[in-house]
Amino acid sequence: MEDLSSQLRRVGALKRHRLGGEPSDRRLARTAGVSHGTPGAWLDGRQLPQRIDTLLAVLGGIRAEAARRGLLATRVDASGEDTVAELLDERRWRAAFETERAHRSERSRRDAEGRQAQAASERDALRARQAALADRPRPVRSWSAGRLGVHPAIPGRGHAGAHGAAFVLPRYVPRRHDVRLHRLLAAAVTDGADPVLVVVQGSSCTGKSRTAYEALQEAVPDSFDLAFPGDADSLLAVLAADALPPRSVLWLNEAQHHLAGPQGEAVAAALQRRLDGEGPLLVIATLWPEYAEALTRPAPHFEDVHRHARALLAQAQWVDLPRTFAEDLDAARAGAAWDPSLAEAVAVGSCELTQVLAAAPDLVRHFEQPAGPHGPYGNALISAAMDAHRLGVLGPLPLAFLEAAAVGYLTDGERAAAGPDWCGHALARARTLIKHTTSPLQDVPHPTGMGKLPGTARLADYLQHYGRRARRFLCPPDSFWNAAREHLTAPEGLLRLGDAAQKRARYFHAAQLYGAAADAGEPYALIRLGHMREEALDIEEAERLYRLAAGAGNTDALLHLASMWEDAWMWEEAEQLYLQVAAAGDPDALAYAGLMWESAGEPDRAWAAYERALRSGDTDVLIPMARIRWNEGRVQEAADLYRQAFDAGNADALNQLVCLWEETGQQEEADRQLRLFADAGNTGALLGVAFMLGQAGNRERAEQLYAQAASAGDDRAWFLLAAMWKRAGDLKKAESCFRRAAAAGDVTALRLLAGLREAALDPTEAERLYWEAANAGDEKALACMARLQEAAGNRERAEQLYRMAADTGAEAAVMSLARLRNGSEEAYMQYGLTSDGTVSEPWEWPLVP
Repeated sequence: MEDLSSQLRRVGALKRHRLGGEPSDRRLARTAGVSHGTPGAWLDGRQLPQRIDTLLAVLGGIRAEAARRGLLATRVDASGEDTVAELLDERRWRAAFETERAHRSERSRRDAEGRQAQAASERDALRARQAALADRPRPVRSWSAGRLGVHPAIPGRGHAGAHGAAFVLPRYVPRRHDVRLHRLLAAAVTDGADPVLVVVQGSSCTGKSRTAYEALQEAVPDSFDLAFPGDADSLLAVLAADALPPRSVLWLNEAQHHLAGPQGEAVAAALQRRLDGEGPLLVIATLWPEYAEALTRPAPHFEDVHRHARALLAQAQWVDLPRTFAEDLDAARAGAAWDPSLAEAVAVGSCELTQVLAAAPDLVRHFEQPAGPHGPYGNALISAAMDAHRLGVLGPLPLAFLEAAAVGYLTDGERAAAGPDWCGHALARARTLIKHTTSPLQDVPHPTGMGKLPGTARLADYLQHYGRRARRFLCPPDSFWNAAREHLTAPEGLLRLGDAAQKRARYFHAAQLYGAAADAGEPYALIRLGHMREEALDIEEAERLYRLAAGAGNTDALLHLASMWEDAWMWEEAEQLYLQVAAAGDPDALAYAGLMWESAGEPDRAWAAYERALRSGDTDVLIPMARIRWNEGRVQEAADLYRQAFDAGNADALNQLVCLWEETGQQEEADRQLRLFADAGNTGALLGVAFMLGQAGNRERAEQLYAQAASAGDDRAWFLLAAMWKRAGDLKKAESCFRRAAAAGDVTALRLLAGLREAALDPTEAERLYWEAANAGDEKALACMARLQEAAGNRERAEQLYRMAADTGAEAAVMSLARLRNGSEEAYMQYGLTSDGTVSEPWEWPLVP
């Protein structure tokens, strides 16, 4: 029997050939109550009707026309025996329609069973992949707060956990940022939502993990699974296994451990690929501000070690946590009436409730008041751990490192009084449980199994944060650097410590640590050693080291070598290296060649290099190309190039185009664009134009734009305006603006304000401001204060401050020490300082084969 589609085509042929196309499709559509094209689609077999009544209406119209023409008793066509009346019989079509519906139902059933079988197979494959993981996803409600990294709180009086080891989770006090976080999570878990990365940012012990956990409980459905990889390797395994299907949560507590380590770039790239996939998928990360800054700070291409991490975090939704409960104390006090832990924290009288809950003040008191015979030894271990973390070591610390480093943190008498088991007692002291909550030095969970990782410890989060501030003026002793070289193995940690040693003029230790990092496979260490040899004027060895790093796969080394040739005016050789790097896949190298020729006074050769870079896809070179044309007086060509750069996505091009209009008298165009900047709230563009105008000497116009940006709430304008007036010699205006910038929190403005007070012969106020800047983290302020003391004739105090400045990282203070002591500046700059601040004896470079 013919199927429904074939029969409909026979009716269509009957209508076309024997009925002359009548009735028309439009008339049939009106009769059946369907769209105009539907009857034709049915009768061509292109579409099947979904309802029998509409089909019968169409067939009835055709039957009436056939009856009118007396064709009902005739055969339909030569291919069959049935008559027109039989073909158009209603019973026939009802039976055909039911048969077709039965077929459709059977096909749907088979398709559904096939889809179910495929889905079951995919689920089985997913479960198998997940089961093979060390950190497999589990239902979201099966994760406890403690397991997700939420710190236990102080128990409080009358609390059930006050005398036991119960995990204490105090009453949660919602704050303003919780509303935004809940909305982000609720939107991210809806069906059809794209994958989302949410970063909860805050300092240590500000409640990041607890905030994220509460939002997770409120916004994420029970049907979601959650994965919590223990380290970067585990996270890479989860992503490689495609173990995060839609309706999953990825929990990255303390995300710096995943993104800032040796696998950080691989993790960021893999996670970016998953975020480009199917949702809903929610990635929740917590991050400290200092790590967020390090991971997102732009860097020159050849030093850009966090390129993928920066791209990943650029698409994140950020939720910032305030450090204190200053604006939410009333809500906290209300919650304290129902929760003993919260009540005890509120009773302390501090706005830093989360820190108090996590026993942070007691941790600091335990460190600063080392009671008992083993107190100093425990403190030596804690101090070494603090210095390791503040100078760049991530993750757990080997106990052998802490034991070897601790020697330099003890006095001669303490070392002499140490017994054979001094380290065991010191560890016990450093692991003292504070308020049933936390310890200064803590055990490290085994990354893949149960129990602790033997021979390691981690420093409490709050002490890591505290150490950065409390020990910022101190340089670690020799034993610290030596212990790091002997016992630390992570190449990126050795590299960071080498950087810290070099910054503090401990050049011997820097070279040794770089050598150890190079032995561990870190090619950037070879670059650092090459730079040190270059500074020591050992050009041949510097070149060898740069080429060794390039041979290890790091083309950035060739950029350093090219820079060395530039400094030696060997521009042809430098250009060849830039071309070599470009051929290796770095188009920015061609732009560097252009900048080199431009600074060398060769605009034609610079232009040729920029054109090569542009052909390779680097549109950023349109900016320096426009600058060349502007300098040549070819203003219209320069403007066209700036427009091309802006169209290619370079926002700064528009700022520079506005400056061109200002400088060439096209004031109407400039004013129009500046109004657009202001209306859009783009104060950064206003500041950029103002800065360039100030550099060109148009200070009155620059001042107007700075004032406009400041009135829009951008306090950066005060510092830039102050710097402009300082360059112009108007110190009164400069001081007024520096004061406003300092009041807005600009630390550098404090130091420069102190310099103006010094120049105005107000040493008392200058010293106060220098100290304030130094305490706020300005490394140069101590050296400025030392200069102030030196000018006053206080050489001993000046030397002490220069030493402090060098220990903090102000490298220029080393030259000042050499001058103050009538020493050899060459020796100070080549060999650096010892732990007592004197110039180091000559030392041998580490052997790098």
